[in-house]
Amino acid sequence: MSKSQAAVRSDTIVKSDAEWRALLGPEQYRILRQHGTERAGTSPLNHETRQGTFACAACGEPLFGSEAKFESGTGWPSFDKPASTTAVSEHPDRSYFMVRTEVRCTRCDGHLGHVFPDGPRHTTGLRYCINGAALTFRPADT
Repeated sequence: MSKSQAAVRSDTIVKSDAEWRALLGPEQYRILRQHGTERAGTSPLNHETRQGTFACAACGEPLFGSEAKFESGTGWPSFDKPASTTAVSEHPDRSYFMVRTEVRCTRCDGHLGHVFPDGPRHTTGLRYCINGAALTFRPADT
């Protein structure tokens, strides 16, 4: 399911634009619903090193585990793989005169960031470059 044209989930969340605006903060709305990007280095999640799960800020879907997080030096939280094969979907993005692969939450279709083929070679070789404002962090039970 990580490729575009992901199967429709039985728990898909659909809301009106007004409902998303009321639910999300202005920066979260701009990123998740309008495909925006936060400034590099601005997310506190860049420095999150505890064990836990990074979830969608819009719907709570678990997206990435802390074991997949790595320091990429880009200024955005980076992961080498999603939490499950159904967590994210990938879509062609040809905006800004570039060809990239956009990553979205499969549950609410929220824009998360992009995936690039320059991640750690000893794992997947992928770098999911994700906007911290599109995520929440849930620490593991200790």
